[in-house]
Formats: sequence, structure tokens, C-alpha cells
Amino acid sequence: MDCIFCKIANGEIPTNKVYEDDKIIAFNDLEPKAPVHVLIIPKEHICCADELNEENSAIVGYIFSKIPVIAKELSLDGYRVVNNCKENGGQTVFHLHFHLLGGTKLSGDFA
Repeated sequence: MDCIFCKIANGEIPTNKVYEDDKIIAFNDLEPKAPVHVLIIPKEHICCADELNEENSAIVGYIFSKIPVIAKELSLDGYRVVNNCKENGGQTVFHLHFHLLGGTKLSGDFA
């Protein structure tokens, strides 16, 4: 598989990690849309939210249980979590991921 996020998760491509455990990795986005812009990905390849099912959907709950931990480590006082699904939804890397945005007061139209 030629997935850049799988390569990051497997340690094949170096990245600026902010969190990692056996299930997920979080790292700074190369094209930040906010002062803090972290991508949080499962290490298991799941293309997008449309591929979530009874067998693999627990990872989303796990990710959301770690988001407050990561936000606290980054000293975020409020943040936004975004997921884009498929090309028409704005997804550009086809590996399930969540954008953690913060570090400033986010406007209502910021996504």
C-alpha cells in the first residue's frame, strides 16, 4: 500500500510527533490552518469514515478519548476537531484522520 499516513504510522517517514501509542499517532500538519493543527490517525489503515463498521469503529472512540490528553499537552484552551470524508468532503489523504485545531479563537466558519 502506498499510503503516506501508513508510512508515517510505521515509522518509514519521519514526522513531528506530538503523541503516539500502540493504536494511534498524532503529528503536526505540514499545512496548518490554525496556530495548532495536529492530525490524529489510527495506525490501522481505514480509508475514511465511510469504511467504519462494527469491527473497526472502536478506534474512533479511542481517538476521541485521547484528544483531551493531546489538547492538554498542547495547552489548548478550546479546540475544534474536524474529519473530512472522501474527495467531495475535502479529504486529500485517504487514511482516516482527524484535525485538531486550536491555539486561537476559531471563527464560526472555520472548518
